[in-house]
Amino acid sequence: MHILFLVPYPAGKAPSQRFRFEQYLHFLAEAGHTYQLESFISETTWAILYKPGHTVSKALGILGGFLRRFLLLSEVPKADFVFIHREASPIGPPVFEWIIAKVFGKRIIYDFDDAIWIPNTSAANSIVAGVKWHHKVGSISRWAYKISCGNTYLCDYARQFNPNAVVNPTTIDTVNLHNQVKDQRTDKPVIGWTGTHSTMKYLEQVVPVIAALEQRYAFEFRVISNQEPVLPLESLSFRPWRKDTEIADLLTFNIGLMPLEDDPWAKGKCAFKALQYMALGVPAMVSPVGMNSEVVTEGVNGYICATYQQWYDGLAKLLQDHDLRTRFGQAARATIEARFSVEANRPNFLALFA
Repeated sequence: MHILFLVPYPAGKAPSQRFRFEQYLHFLAEAGHTYQLESFISETTWAILYKPGHTVSKALGILGGFLRRFLLLSEVPKADFVFIHREASPIGPPVFEWIIAKVFGKRIIYDFDDAIWIPNTSAANSIVAGVKWHHKVGSISRWAYKISCGNTYLCDYARQFNPNAVVNPTTIDTVNLHNQVKDQRTDKPVIGWTGTHSTMKYLEQVVPVIAALEQRYAFEFRVISNQEPVLPLESLSFRPWRKDTEIADLLTFNIGLMPLEDDPWAKGKCAFKALQYMALGVPAMVSPVGMNSEVVTEGVNGYICATYQQWYDGLAKLLQDHDLRTRFGQAARATIEARFSVEANRPNFLALFA
């Protein structure tokens, strides 16, 4: 088979691409298949995409993406499958998807890991929010051969338009990447959170908890992100996210946090932060939203927290007891290996192309 991947970003840059399909590409090659990865955003545009300013360069980058997509239509007839992650173009109606499905008659594998049919405007994307055409998700789902969804909530939405929707969870490479386990016997424990500027708002609910814990325990609250947070916490430290130090930085955590708001957008989240923590033997504390409750088992590999008191009590227990952190961490690692690792999910992913 020859598979054409239409993706938003250059290879190796975006977590959604890295952890949903890029880490499976070598399995396709091993099976004798060929693939072609084509991004809408160029490397040059990616380098400035989330930086302030550069408006003209960003606009030219978007126009360049559309030009590359039109030129790429000549490659579509050669493909047995066309794998589309999120959308073929970030703005406008699903023109390319319609051409691929209806004119060329190609089998589309449509993949998404967020509730992308819901407008979720932030300062970074407010300029194009009005032309995002969020409702195209339903149309692309109708035209797809199969739909690969990150969790059950997303799958239920897709099945309104097409019965051939399956849950294909975001997974962790426990052999080649997240292949170390945290030593929990550290003098000063670290409570950690990692994410982008767009999800930093979810930290607001745990800030009062961290502030209260600072009055009783010695610890560090470490944030790894593309943007430094401004939070009223004495224990706060910041590390900029870097791909080459990603694993080493996460291994400094003793406890990993994933707070979320209970809203339709957050229900589409695929517990990615928790998966990363747990794969490294770090117990996760999460809100009961989205896929979090499927990944974390209360009192076994982490805690599920819906109230201030639950966040406070769970963190207090783990801060004081490295043996508890170790036990939870071992159970967390086992959960990822059994259910959310690349090796465990390999047959599920390859079945998309059957």
